[in-house]
Amino acid sequence: MKYLLVLVVLWVAFTIWRNNRRREEQERAEAPPKRPLPGPQAMVECAHCGLHLPASDALPGKDGKSYCCAAHRQADQ
Repeated sequence: MKYLLVLVVLWVAFTIWRNNRRREEQERAEAPPKRPLPGPQAMVECAHCGLHLPASDALPGKDGKSYCCAAHRQADQ
């Protein structure tokens, strides 16, 4: 009788462990994949106000100058 009780306790513990493991695997499978962080970007300075901004956001002007907005580009022309 004692061995039967030990087997039942081990079976219950194994079942609980297996269910928890399956649930964790399902949560991991449902989680969205992580996107890599973007790398560093080249920075430029606005020719009018001196603001530093990414080159991809800057507006080009005359003589290769960069501006932060259209109003600053027009003010320097």
